Amino acid sequence: MKLLITLIGLVFVLEGLPYVVSPEGMQRWLRQLVEMKPAQLRVIGGIAMAAGFFLCFIGQRSGLFP
Repeated sequence: MKLLITLIGLVFVLEGLPYVVSPEGMQRWLRQLVEMKPAQLRVIGGIAMAAGFFLCFIGQRSGLFP
């Protein structure tokens, strides 16, 4: 449970970082995001999820991270 809470906290830190570093850039990016077609967003989300699952798999199954 401690690891889960730590990971969720890290996600919040990483998600908030662009808003702190470049709020104007994030506003521009979000405007572009709103203009994208739902199918494009679905593909991007699927790719991001697949990459995340792959990283989790590598982290758990490989001997790279003891």
